[in-house]
Amino acid sequence: MKELHTTLQDSALGLLKELIAIQSFSSEENGTADAIERWFRLRDISSKRVKNNVYAFNKYFDESKPTLLLNSHHDTVHPNEAYTRDPFKPEIIDGKLYGLGSNDAGGALVSLLATFAYFYSHEGMSHNIIVVASAEEESSGPDGLNSMLKILPPIDVAIVGEPTLMQLAIAEKGLVVFDAEVKGTPSHAAHPNDDNAIYNCIDILKWFRDFEFDRVSPVLGPVKMTVTQLNAGSQHNVVPAKVHLVVDVRVNDCYSNKEIAGILSEEAPCQMKARSLRLNSSSIAKDHPLVLSGREQGRSTYGSPTLSDQAALSCQSLKLGPGDSTRSHSANEFIYVSEIEEGIDLYIKILKGFLLGD
Repeated sequence: MKELHTTLQDSALGLLKELIAIQSFSSEENGTADAIERWFRLRDISSKRVKNNVYAFNKYFDESKPTLLLNSHHDTVHPNEAYTRDPFKPEIIDGKLYGLGSNDAGGALVSLLATFAYFYSHEGMSHNIIVVASAEEESSGPDGLNSMLKILPPIDVAIVGEPTLMQLAIAEKGLVVFDAEVKGTPSHAAHPNDDNAIYNCIDILKWFRDFEFDRVSPVLGPVKMTVTQLNAGSQHNVVPAKVHLVVDVRVNDCYSNKEIAGILSEEAPCQMKARSLRLNSSSIAKDHPLVLSGREQGRSTYGSPTLSDQAALSCQSLKLGPGDSTRSHSANEFIYVSEIEEGIDLYIKILKGFLLGD
């Protein structure tokens, strides 16, 4: 067993190095999708591909059984401007594997692929397993995991691989981004104007800062609303007619995104328009057998403020993976090799408890 785990760990680490070396910004993941397909072929695992999403079913897939989805993504953001290393050069230094996408979410992806390979030929499992290495997660694009759900069989429960230090994120906040508009009267800057759109923002920004939604989640806490962008004016001597704001709202599991949009439509002191309502909060019951199996391995539960492909799922889902989310999108991104080794070992132990009752 130890030798098998070591082989899987070496295989996963090798794949991650290969993925880091291939540019795979959202919607540009052709090369990493090719590498993942090769990885499956080398292990005699039949896989399929839709655009840049690569997926596989366990060998003894049984339509009469419920299905567990294992998912993580192979696209990346563009490298942070503060990088001092080559983001596409995988290097291990002092136990750290450096490279763009190593932590978010390459470590989780290759660990889940190794875990799927471990269970691929198992018989007598309580659930089928489908693994999806998905695209366009970072951009919430139209051709990512969301596009696969109409192709895959119904999913009953899912593990979404993201850096959680292998702790159990049993709930995740949703997201609604609003475009807001503050109006005023345009004029020459030299003349009096009691309806300056920029000055009108002062009280409105205070309103956004101080507004509180009533319902507080025991797992995710309150809804968090933040003004993140402000844009106005074209030249120094012209008072603009309007100011454009962008408002980021992180939604807890006490509200649907539609409810949040309704509340702000009625109460906000300016016009607001939601870009999308599809990225809802997600969660899994504390007493779900998958969560209980994780807790038996000494893992703790928490609520995550960051968004992932869980938002595309309607089933109960658990976010779990090696790495630390505070490293995501940072300069000189890295993951510890030991985190990947531990991640594979824990994934296998948790799934043994869930799928085999071990």
